[in-house]
Amino acid sequence: MDSLLTHHLLRFLYLALVLTSFSRLSQSNEFCDAGIGYGESGCGVSLKSASKLLIKGGTVVNAHRQEIADVYVEDGIIVAVKPNIKVGDDATVLDATGKFVMPGGIDPHTHLAMGFMDSETIDDFFSGQAAALAGGTTMHIDFVIPVEGSLSKGFEAYKEKAKKSCMDYGFHMAITKWDENISREMEIMVKEKGINSFKFFMAYKGILMINDELLLDGLKKCKSLGALAMVHAENGDAVFEGQKRMIELGITGPEGHALSRPPVLEGEATARAIRLASFVNTPLYVVHVMSIDAMEEIAKARKSGQRVIGEPVVSGLVLDDSGLWDPDFINAAKYVMSPPIRASGHDKALQAALSTGNLQLVGTDHCAFNSTQKSLGIDDFRKIPNGVNGIEERMHLVWDTMVESGQISVTDYVRITSTECARIFNIYPRKGAILAGSDADIIILNPNSSFEISARSHHSRSDTNVYEGRRGKGLKKNVLISQGKVEVTIAGGKIVWENNELKAVPGSGKYIQMQPFSYLFSGIDKIDAQYRSSLRAPVQRSKATS
Repeated sequence: MDSLLTHHLLRFLYLALVLTSFSRLSQSNEFCDAGIGYGESGCGVSLKSASKLLIKGGTVVNAHRQEIADVYVEDGIIVAVKPNIKVGDDATVLDATGKFVMPGGIDPHTHLAMGFMDSETIDDFFSGQAAALAGGTTMHIDFVIPVEGSLSKGFEAYKEKAKKSCMDYGFHMAITKWDENISREMEIMVKEKGINSFKFFMAYKGILMINDELLLDGLKKCKSLGALAMVHAENGDAVFEGQKRMIELGITGPEGHALSRPPVLEGEATARAIRLASFVNTPLYVVHVMSIDAMEEIAKARKSGQRVIGEPVVSGLVLDDSGLWDPDFINAAKYVMSPPIRASGHDKALQAALSTGNLQLVGTDHCAFNSTQKSLGIDDFRKIPNGVNGIEERMHLVWDTMVESGQISVTDYVRITSTECARIFNIYPRKGAILAGSDADIIILNPNSSFEISARSHHSRSDTNVYEGRRGKGLKKNVLISQGKVEVTIAGGKIVWENNELKAVPGSGKYIQMQPFSYLFSGIDKIDAQYRSSLRAPVQRSKATS
């Protein structure tokens, strides 16, 4: 009887495996039939990825050390990292001699297929992720926007959008209003859906902006769930007044965007969010830090011992606001994002803060719109969809700007582009590491090669690129030449970028659930206990008698 039961169980498991594989293949073919895919191997031919893969002779770099070693992969998982690994003829071998073998990048801040300002970002979960893979990023975390105020409806909508994913991804969740239903849904998101972070917009008045009362409610709920509170820190009321002021002055072009929301408003909101998080005693993550004003508030809080994470984005690190004054509207409008790209000097200060640890990791805020979409605001900068590209360029630009200049080490590079993100969002060492047992999301970077950045050659669907024409040692015929090139990208054990050829399979990406209570929450309860013991209250008083 036991033998018969075992036989039927094994048969059931086999059928389930076949059906799952068929469903995945059918989904991939569905995208290929619709013309979605890169390379022959993306449609109908298996990827160059035997289940066994050996990367030989490279310098393996983790955030804590680097060493010359081989990396052996089986079935999408790193099995061994050590010198002189021997394998059979059935393994694919890549020679990485003289090159760096690193964890694939993790972009903590993207907006794919997001409806915003009467438009939708031009890159969806396939084109945006394909661009990421070509640039050495193997996972990203996107922001779910609630649908009709519902977190659950928003989550389901984004799950549908992400069906065409070609690499692993996770979700943050935006909170745009507050009531008991939202509070209950936050619990569901954390306990059942794998979301461990919630974003609060202090800007975009009348659209996404929340007030201080809602922010306090959200911070308290995040703390109780072990979820990380994130803020877009600009004073939305003051920005609204600044926009009206510019229009009254007759300033309607893209330069009005930057003038209406100066650094002081970013600094004020950052300081306010930090103080409210301190009042609640919960960790805080400040997204897209674009100014000295905001950076200094974060540095001051961290020096005092508060748990605050500052995320600059690559556009703020390498660009200044001069493009917004370009006489050509399309060229100027492509730089419009919020908070704005700042005047020269802020970029260098953010680089310095990143190199000294006052800022912790680099995102992109990839939120790309094409020229036609940007033209919605040709007569009024307030109607220009906010957002720039960066998901493909981040790894190269951070290397060129930070490593080649000597501001950070190679191990620091891994930390700020991959490992720290994995730690903050509680997916380390599955992600963000070249260690036995980690997912085989790996890049091979050649420091002696170079990478071109232009709208003509990038993989985003946008017809512009904010880094094209950037001044520097690598500018040639309006094409940016970035030192250091990702020559190979491996995602889930599959070679998806090699020899300048992208082979991405729609539907092959996995949703990565992220558990609550990351390292940032360690010891929070002790701080609460110390606070309570310091109150010297309530005071026991005798009631007066008449």
